[in-house]
Formats: sequence, C-alpha cells, structure tokens
Amino acid sequence: MLGEGIEIRWHGRGGQGAKTAALLLADVCFKTGAYVQGFPEYGPERMGAPITAFNRISKKEIRVHSNIYNPDLVVVVDESLLASVDVTSGLKEEGAIIVNTSKSADEIRPLLNGYKGKVYTVDARKISVEALGKYFPNSPMLAATVAVSRVMEKWEFIREMQASYEHKFAKKPEVIEGNMNALKITFDAIEPFLK
Repeated sequence: MLGEGIEIRWHGRGGQGAKTAALLLADVCFKTGAYVQGFPEYGPERMGAPITAFNRISKKEIRVHSNIYNPDLVVVVDESLLASVDVTSGLKEEGAIIVNTSKSADEIRPLLNGYKGKVYTVDARKISVEALGKYFPNSPMLAATVAVSRVMEKWEFIREMQASYEHKFAKKPEVIEGNMNALKITFDAIEPFLK
C-alpha cells in the first residue's frame, strides 16, 4: 500500500495507547528509511476520552503538515467509539478500516456508516491478555496496521519492534516477550484475511 505514501488515522480513548502506537509506527518506519510523521490531535486529554492520532509514511519527503482528513487506513482501538465518532469520515473507499473487536468484519460493517471498503477485525483484548496477561491493545493493533498497510515487511517490523522493546523495557524481559508474542499472534490471526 505504501507506494507514494499512506495516511493513517487512529481512533482510541486516552490511556489505550493509540497515540503511542502511532508514534511507534512512525519510529519503526523511519528506521527502515521511510519519511514519516506521527502525531496526536490534542484536545481535552483525559483517561477514557476519545483521542485521534495520525501517521504519514512515504518513500518521498513529506511536505504536508496538517491533520489527515482523507486517510487510506483507519484504526479503531476502541469498538465503543463506533457509536459516537464517525470513524469512516473521509476514509477512501479503496482503503481499509481495522477495528479492535471480537466480532467479525461482517458484524461490524453495519456500524460503519455505509463504508464500502475493506474491513478487518482484530480481537486485541484476547490477544493481549493471552500474550501479556493484561489488556494493552496497542501492540496487537500496531501489528494489524503493519499487516494491512504493508508499510514494511513483517520481518523488518518484528526486528525493529524487538529492538524498540528491548530498549524501552530493558529490565522487564517478560514485557518484551509478551509484546513480541502479541505482535506475532496478531499477524497469524489477520494474515489469512489479507490474501
């Protein structure tokens, strides 16, 4: 999907890691030679409040510095936002949306305001509890975003995330292992739907 570049909009709630995931995605893409932007839209930031974050990733220099109004990909970290936020606003029909839910894409589609593009679902709660023992949706949603967008090769992503987690959690090997497992489980879960 990368080609000339891709624009991604993240929807989540404060404290769920949507902003962190957007910044991590920018970081790992930058390390593989891409031009990147990763930034949140600031509003009344508080735990549980709806938040939006953005990524621009390109092989060419990025000269645009604004929010993203017509994304190629939308990532919804909290399914409850579907009832209160128009997450498909401006989303390109040839793009895709990824929703963190235990439901299937067919079950979610009626909640997407008539969006006709590709819909993917990931049960980030199940994956993160299985891999980490706690609910941290950002690692599974980050892996799903890389798988769907194809902004980088899976092996490059895994390598860069391993290095990132080793730096960030140097004294917590169980956190590194859990997050890496969450990434791999997510790839295994979503890849069959990308054929």
